[in-house]
Amino acid sequence: MGWSAKRELAKINYHIHTDAIKQHLVPPELTPQQVSVIYAGEADVLNMVLFGTTAAAWREANPDLKGNIRDYATINELICLSNMENINAVLINEGLPQRERLIKLNKIAIQQMSVLQEVENRKLLR
Repeated sequence: MGWSAKRELAKINYHIHTDAIKQHLVPPELTPQQVSVIYAGEADVLNMVLFGTTAAAWREANPDLKGNIRDYATINELICLSNMENINAVLINEGLPQRERLIKLNKIAIQQMSVLQEVENRKLLR
């Protein structure tokens, strides 16, 4: 699969992730602005896990680039992001606090990116 197909996969998995947030992290009495802060915070959990930065910090560091950090992700990062969205949805459903999810997801992302890079390196050596 090419980069754009993997980006679409990540977008689809985003819905799995946001549904878990909606079901388990968003109290009904919040205002739309408060709700958007929760969603942005959870997106930044994944951004920190995978890219080591928040969306706002990335935009500040890259003012000339259009789009967002995920639009500039590598294929391996998009694969890992898709996996992290699914895993985070499971962890949210299980009731794990955000701090614990961040630590667990970071360890998983490091392991997955290492495996993906190894696979890519093997292909390049052939």
